[in-house]
Amino acid sequence: MRASYFDSAYADSIPEKRYAIASCHVERPLDDTVWQAFERLQEERPGGFAIAALLRPPDPDEDEDPERWIARAFAAAGRGPLGHHTHFGGASRAWPTGPGAVDRFRREAEWFEQAGLAPTLYCGGGWYMDTELAGELAARGYADSSATRFPLPWRRPGDPQMTLDRPAWLTMGDGLRLLELPLTRSLGSLWRGMVRPSGLDEPVLHVCFHDWELADARRRAAVRAGLRLLARRRTPTDVDTLRISLVDAPELPLAHVLASA
Repeated sequence: MRASYFDSAYADSIPEKRYAIASCHVERPLDDTVWQAFERLQEERPGGFAIAALLRPPDPDEDEDPERWIARAFAAAGRGPLGHHTHFGGASRAWPTGPGAVDRFRREAEWFEQAGLAPTLYCGGGWYMDTELAGELAARGYADSSATRFPLPWRRPGDPQMTLDRPAWLTMGDGLRLLELPLTRSLGSLWRGMVRPSGLDEPVLHVCFHDWELADARRRAAVRAGLRLLARRRTPTDVDTLRISLVDAPELPLAHVLASA
């Protein structure tokens, strides 16, 4: 969504530097091969990026060791911002299979709290969002990254989607507002943008990838090289630092961003 009236507001509220952030959907933290690849990348900080770990909590219907999960979550939180990533339909299904998406989020948020973990960023599985879930996120003080700059091809007619090309505070009733940090680049679109002189034009670039991609040596190399090259074009920062810079970012009603595909 390109909202032209944002332009003048951004001139006053966004710092002069053009920032970039990186996040990873950590969906297989108990897969040793996948975890070790993600762990090395997070420790390496290619291009100076502190990569946010959007962690999927253990699925109670699967044989997933919560203690081992918690230990790895604390390790990830020590290397960069910690996030919360919900697979609404279970470990292997990101999108909700029916109503009640917010109920699963609440259970997972309580699990994080009981474990002593404090996520600051959220992304719904399949980049899912609805009004009730957005309100719950705002009430808990999360920032969100479930909006995308581009449409997602697997969405069916009637599926909710948030489309946004730059950060904004999404306003709701009761004075609630949610800081939205939309995904603006996949790994592929990041590389396509870098080969064009004006290909990286968004005010704040947010690139996201999945932990399982890192198990492939070629994709792992593409992530490393992409972040290093991106750091030559943008100022690397992290989610938690960026939030401070965006305290006065423009506001936009949630209803203007959340619509059906």
